[in-house]
Amino acid sequence: MVEADHEDGGYDRNKELKLLDETKAGVKGLVDAGLTKLPKIFVHDNHKVNVSSPSSSSSATNVSIPVIDLGSLHEEGNSRHEIVQKVKDAGEKWGFFQVVNHEIPQSVLDEMLDGVRKFHEHGVRKFHEQDAEVKREFYSRDITKRVFYNTNFNFSTSEVNWRDTLYCLLAPGPLDPHQLPSICRDVIIEYLNHLKKLALTLLELLSEALGLEGNYLKDIDCAEGIFMVGNYYPPCPQPELTWGLSSHTDLGFVTILLQDQVGGLQVFHENQWFDITPFPGAFIINVGDMMQLITNDKFMSAKHRVMAQKVGPRVSVSCSLRQHVQNECGRMYGPIKELVTKENPPIYKEMKMSDLVKLVYTTKLDYDET
Repeated sequence: MVEADHEDGGYDRNKELKLLDETKAGVKGLVDAGLTKLPKIFVHDNHKVNVSSPSSSSSATNVSIPVIDLGSLHEEGNSRHEIVQKVKDAGEKWGFFQVVNHEIPQSVLDEMLDGVRKFHEHGVRKFHEQDAEVKREFYSRDITKRVFYNTNFNFSTSEVNWRDTLYCLLAPGPLDPHQLPSICRDVIIEYLNHLKKLALTLLELLSEALGLEGNYLKDIDCAEGIFMVGNYYPPCPQPELTWGLSSHTDLGFVTILLQDQVGGLQVFHENQWFDITPFPGAFIINVGDMMQLITNDKFMSAKHRVMAQKVGPRVSVSCSLRQHVQNECGRMYGPIKELVTKENPPIYKEMKMSDLVKLVYTTKLDYDET
């Protein structure tokens, strides 16, 4: 791809998108080619305005999203009640919180990030940093595939961001391990086994925070689907002109995010953008749009974004508890009846998760996954 003049009046966006897509090398391919100036498809006209506006970032450095320690969850006394209350407060006020002491070994977290990004100890490159020819086998815009890789899944209808992504539909249904890239297959399977347990714990806490039985959200299949997104944000030569990931909300029930220590993730809260400082060993948990729907706005799905940076790469692994487009006969979801009253009538109509996913993949919407 040619380094385009940002003021070029003859710019053909569709042509530039096609050229980038045909390389099947993504943003990392541009970096590997020695790019020093952003192609115009990555330049966001409103970026400088948003970044410099008073409400764009927080100066209140002592304010951060809640951190919830799960270590005392099964101890006697009031520990569980206190944790549930913290989850309730975080879901209502922020839509975001971090969890620590979640019983997933640090070695598994490190290997998972490594599986998305780094070199294997024997010299074999992991997924995003392996040779472009190997990755091209997985490059696709067919969203019905269980495993695929591309840059900017919706770039023909939305802003183009500075990242590449590996997508894996890990549940429901039996997952054929051979569909996963061999270079990170084993660690994804191990990570999934641990993640399922954490997902059920989180749904129990959220159920109780809503005043429901602990198994409620599990019983209505909120943990039935797990869609994994392995994002790779290479160093950007002009980060002031673009985003790693534009402002968006997640469309599932709950997102469980593992990120490295590079930083750049921000959440929008009370008309301000707050940095989410990386915390070693922590998961970032956020409420998705379907959770906001079924709780009738009791829990809120908050906007968040990722800044492009000169440092990096930044790597994150996002697991959204949601179905994908394959589940045509899925359950209809609407506001939970126990949460609806005459004073608090239903705000949303019933819909299928798969219908929302299809809408997101074909329309310019404020959705994505971090």
